[in-house]
Amino acid sequence: MFGRGRKLEQRSYDRDKKEPVVRSSICTGERVAGFKDKETGKFEDILLLRTEADLEQFCAMYGVKKSDIKTIY
Repeated sequence: MFGRGRKLEQRSYDRDKKEPVVRSSICTGERVAGFKDKETGKFEDILLLRTEADLEQFCAMYGVKKSDIKTIY
């Protein structure tokens, strides 16, 4: 129910040009997972993180390890 039984679609990103990051707000504590362009520094948001399970879902979707994800403020 509500998408729990769905398979996650494996997605890809350009590992040479982008790096996985979590953008966290200092004021509200809101966290968003996405990718930061290495050249321009522009952030592309992908998934709002409400729980730790959301971060695990992001890692599974893009084949990223939690240890590879940086947090930016």
